[in-house]
Amino acid sequence: MSGERQQDFGGNMTHGGAYPAGGGYARQDDDDMRGAAEHASRHAGSSGDTDLFSSLLGALTQKKQSLADEDVDEDDAVKQHKRFFERDDDDDNEADDRSMGSAAAMQALKKFTSGESGNTAESNSQSAFVGLAMAEASKLFDQKASQGKVSSDSSKESAVMKAGEMALKMYLKSQGGSQSKSSSSGILGLASKFLS
Repeated sequence: MSGERQQDFGGNMTHGGAYPAGGGYARQDDDDMRGAAEHASRHAGSSGDTDLFSSLLGALTQKKQSLADEDVDEDDAVKQHKRFFERDDDDDNEADDRSMGSAAAMQALKKFTSGESGNTAESNSQSAFVGLAMAEASKLFDQKASQGKVSSDSSKESAVMKAGEMALKMYLKSQGGSQSKSSSSGILGLASKFLS
């Protein structure tokens, strides 16, 4: 009897799926970003919101092509990372979404290449890196907000989006702009450049 009930339940779920049609994911990029929201949510812990990450990733995927053509401000990203993660931002300047996003993407790069993002093959993917950056931004925003150090025109959504954009630009740059889904070797090369 219980077996029948389980079967019925399974049948009702067939059209559910975690990624509803029209969720903002471009079809050719679906594999690249699949699971990014899950990665972000897992790493963000109590700071995370899967719905927020999912909706932002949808927007990010649509911007992927234009982001591939943008330059990465490497010096600024390194500077922001030092400010927020190494000096603990001891100045009184308010944090804005762009600086938090850059710092979070760098922190994700550091964790990603040191194996802190997990050790599965999936963890070396573009989606894992982007998801990790968004999680770091989410946590950083909450931390700065609790200290009253976030500029009034910055939102958590915007900071998380900026981190996702920066991480995606870094990833695309490390792949030489190609759509390759190969190993993380490109990212490792990028890290040696950024974090030297």
